[in-house]
Amino acid sequence: MSRRHAIDPALFVEQITAHYPHERCHLDWDTTRPWTLLFAVMLSAQCTDARVNRVTPVLFRQFPDLEAYIAQPRELLEQCIHSTGFYRMKARNIHLTAEQLLTQHRGTVPDTMEELTALPGVGRKTANVILWNLYGKNVGFVVDTHVSRIAQRTGLTEQHSPEKIEQDLMRQLPQEAWGEMSHRLVQFGRDTCKAPVPRCSTCFLASSCPKRSVEKSR
Repeated sequence: MSRRHAIDPALFVEQITAHYPHERCHLDWDTTRPWTLLFAVMLSAQCTDARVNRVTPVLFRQFPDLEAYIAQPRELLEQCIHSTGFYRMKARNIHLTAEQLLTQHRGTVPDTMEELTALPGVGRKTANVILWNLYGKNVGFVVDTHVSRIAQRTGLTEQHSPEKIEQDLMRQLPQEAWGEMSHRLVQFGRDTCKAPVPRCSTCFLASSCPKRSVEKSR
């Protein structure tokens, strides 16, 4: 990838951090029950964080512990999460994950990539969210639609698959910044680097961003 057609990674981190110094996970969860973050992230697949945050208060009241996900009918779980989409598959994965957390991990959320991705419905993206937000571990870079779009427009990647985009970002951005940057980029994508039309005229990166594949902007 030619560096002439990409934003400087150090400048990118500096400016994003300056504009979003205090970003955190945008999903609501209960710090006394770490598995609530895991389930919230699982529900966020193909669904907005705002929608998930409307669903989880009721869900976590009706299913207050891991045992409840096993004891109560799966149909009730499906009803609770119906509006998040793909609710049957998500209910199945949450049910099986609750079971595995209890039987294989003594009710705790694992703290390694290998153990997390062995859970039903948990991929690298979900595992990266958990490892950073629960354990402060920068093992990988969370790549969602916002991060993918921003990385491509700024020229930090020419890839399209989340796995390859993650590898490009991990090579170019400092490891200690991975977790916090992922949250910052989500907000930046919502505020400015929108899909399909970004707000380039008011963007603080306008003078340094190559605006790759941006055909129309505001």
